[in-house]
Amino acid sequence: MTAVVDRVSTGPRPTAPRPAARDSKRRRRLLDSLEGWGFVAPALVIVLGLSIFPAIWALFLSLQKWNGFSEPVNVGFANYQRMVADTELQDALWHTILYVLLFVPTSVGLGLFLAAALNRNIRFIGIYRTAIFIPFVASAAVTGILTTYLFNPQFGLFNNVLRVLGLPQQGWLEDPAQAMVVITIMSLWGQAAFTTVIYLAALQDMPGELMEAARIDGANKWQVFWQVVWPQLTPVTVFATIWQVIGAIQLFDLVYTTTRGGPLGATQTIVYYLWQTAFQKLDFGYGSAIAYGLFALTLLITIGVVIYSRRTKIEAF
Repeated sequence: MTAVVDRVSTGPRPTAPRPAARDSKRRRRLLDSLEGWGFVAPALVIVLGLSIFPAIWALFLSLQKWNGFSEPVNVGFANYQRMVADTELQDALWHTILYVLLFVPTSVGLGLFLAAALNRNIRFIGIYRTAIFIPFVASAAVTGILTTYLFNPQFGLFNNVLRVLGLPQQGWLEDPAQAMVVITIMSLWGQAAFTTVIYLAALQDMPGELMEAARIDGANKWQVFWQVVWPQLTPVTVFATIWQVIGAIQLFDLVYTTTRGGPLGATQTIVYYLWQTAFQKLDFGYGSAIAYGLFALTLLITIGVVIYSRRTKIEAF
């Protein structure tokens, strides 16, 4: 018995890989890595060139006074100090805040309503879902043309309907009190599809056992939705809200294609004012400072939501 154990213990043992084999594997891994970076490098260069480099250049421009032609003059933080006393920028900020307050809650609520309506097994449901999503892929130019056609005070469709009904016609895009509301309505027409798709995906991914158990316990449809479905959608709501807030702060294209900031500056947002400052007035230094101020505002909002989601243990990010 001892001899058998000795023979087994003294049998062949696995040998360590030779240095040549290790070098070969290392070279193979290096070649695979270089091959992967070779495929990624062109796109990476384009992304860095269109994001990192302009951001760094804009940071230097925000510390200068430059019109694009003459020699830039270093002014330090004068552009940022100018932002504090700029009443026109403050008006643009309040217009942006008004748009955010009008657009974000409505887009989230409308998206939830449409998602719940489309989360059903009915005939032609695919057509309905496609019809809801089509406005989201429409360009800003198309949305602007449609807005002008619908809300033009002279020949717009809505005023023609009011005229037929014998109701007073409205100024719409030419009324400072109504112009931002019109912009919000058309933004909802184009952007509510995003929250609809997000909520619809969450509803379809929700376990059916939870709702079935609630029905067995005697809950009606409203109780099932508010007591079971809605709490499960809280992370999705947080994500959709912060995404829509960031998009609303950056509103530009619809304003540019419809009102150009009018009437009387009632729809002039921060980004539109930034564009006017940099590309119409050729004040690139001050425009860059406004851009970095907008970046700081967006960053603070994002950090605040992330901290809130972590403290409340809502996994939205």
